[in-house]
Amino acid sequence: MDELYNQARQAIIQLCDIAKLKSGNIVIVGCSSSEISGGTIGKNSNLEAAESVFKGIYEELSERNIYLAAQCCEHLNRAIIIERDAVPTTYEEVNVVPQPKAGGSFATAAYKTFKDPIALEEIKADAGLDIGGTLIGMHLKKVAVPVRLNLDHIGNAILLAARTRPKFIGGCRAIYNETNQ
Repeated sequence: MDELYNQARQAIIQLCDIAKLKSGNIVIVGCSSSEISGGTIGKNSNLEAAESVFKGIYEELSERNIYLAAQCCEHLNRAIIIERDAVPTTYEEVNVVPQPKAGGSFATAAYKTFKDPIALEEIKADAGLDIGGTLIGMHLKKVAVPVRLNLDHIGNAILLAARTRPKFIGGCRAIYNETNQ
């Protein structure tokens, strides 16, 4: 479990640095504890593995004052578990409490750990980690940009990462680059 913790912490540190995340940003994480443990997504939930990965990510994000949004599994329509103070009151809360086999072990760990957890139907995060093919894209702001990390797995699960950037509208990319250096 220490190895999973260390891999998760290493991945989130790299993502934060590459994506230049700031205090108040939101990182979406979808995590299949089944895939981490060498099983098939949705079939072999492993709370202990999920808790180790959650802890590695959550501790680093907390130190940076960045919010973690935990994506539930498809059985809960990929709902989000997040701290209440991370989102404006205009976001619509949904009534669900994740469990290891109904929502996922990672989302369960988040719900148990957060001070004031709420569930939302959707979020628009600034960056994200997809651990085990959980398909986080629906919860990223437009435009998502792949991020290559030194790690490509956490445990046995494939690891993908993304950051977001503002859309290019009505001008050329050179203008964006000049004003955002």
